[in-house]
Amino acid sequence: MKIVLYQPQIPQNTGNIVRTCSVTGNDLILVGPLGFSINDRWLKRAGLDYWEGVNVQVADNIDDLLMSAPGDFYFFSSKAAISYTSIQYKKDDWLIFGSETSGLPQHLHDRWPDKFAQIPMLPNSRCLNLATSAGIVIYEAWRQLKFQ
Repeated sequence: MKIVLYQPQIPQNTGNIVRTCSVTGNDLILVGPLGFSINDRWLKRAGLDYWEGVNVQVADNIDDLLMSAPGDFYFFSSKAAISYTSIQYKKDDWLIFGSETSGLPQHLHDRWPDKFAQIPMLPNSRCLNLATSAGIVIYEAWRQLKFQ
């Protein structure tokens, strides 16, 4: 699978997601503009030496990127109606997470409302941390694929 981060802002979150990608065998795509340099020492520190084992790409435009997706893709947002556990994941899916500060653009919600899923939370609670959210979804997808 490919994990896509749309305009991530916090280097430690991205570093932690790199670690998760490393231990689960997923590629990572960062869609800019990024809120940090990929050479940022905090980003490297959070990802430690896991960067070397992960295929990391940087893209400029989410719409162009999605047009190149070979399989299905899913967005994860607190504004979605269905649960992330209701998706039947496949090995070539793309899992897309929004910015820590602004989430995903409204035009994606408008164009693909059936591709949005949420991680259940208590009503009126704040959103989960990006790295935590990505880890929850990645491991559910991997579990469905029998950890292969």
